[in-house]
Amino acid sequence: MRDFETMDPKEIIARRVSLEIRPKSLVNLGIGIPTLVSDHLDESLGVFFQAENGVVGMGHRPPEGMTDRHLTDAGGTFVSAVPGASIIDSAFSFGLIRGGHLDLTVLGGLQVDAKGHLANWMIPGKFVPGMGGAMDLVTGAKKVIVAMIHSAKGTSKIVPECTLPVTSQRCVDLIVTELAVMQPREDGLHLLETGPGVSVEQVVAATDAELVMGDDVPEMDLSRTG
Repeated sequence: MRDFETMDPKEIIARRVSLEIRPKSLVNLGIGIPTLVSDHLDESLGVFFQAENGVVGMGHRPPEGMTDRHLTDAGGTFVSAVPGASIIDSAFSFGLIRGGHLDLTVLGGLQVDAKGHLANWMIPGKFVPGMGGAMDLVTGAKKVIVAMIHSAKGTSKIVPECTLPVTSQRCVDLIVTELAVMQPREDGLHLLETGPGVSVEQVVAATDAELVMGDDVPEMDLSRTG
């Protein structure tokens, strides 16, 4: 049995998020940790991955020498295409997103607040040309999961209220970090699971936002498959 406590934090997050993806769904994976999620899904599930730049049916990164400069994801990373994939223009791609046809989007985050508002596009002190498709994805997808490292340079990214510009007024559905799985609800931010080998006390200490929890919070079960 694999020792999940020694697993890379990014892999813990990606593996846990993969358990939320249902067969035959249309899913958008954001740049960074979210791109790792597809590595933990069996192709037999029939999940189609979409990118804002106009790819529906992305596969894994091709072997060296087999890349095609015309086939990339929204972040410019080379990808392959699975059987049945389609190449569409940007207008059609955003029509899928804005029209509510995406079953799920998995995005990275800079901050998420206690109500579930996400800030993920503006890094203080750095030039950014814009938020890309993040606003449309958070607003248009049927379900939104944030996949991110719990803290940055010792500072919690789970905060009482976002201090960075909010990506959308819509609240996300689930937050997955290497330390915890959390869900924003009307009565607060609920701690649903702790990471491998992580105690509730450790999660609370690493989180600036107040957490709501039951008497017995289970640990992530990363041995199961979606």
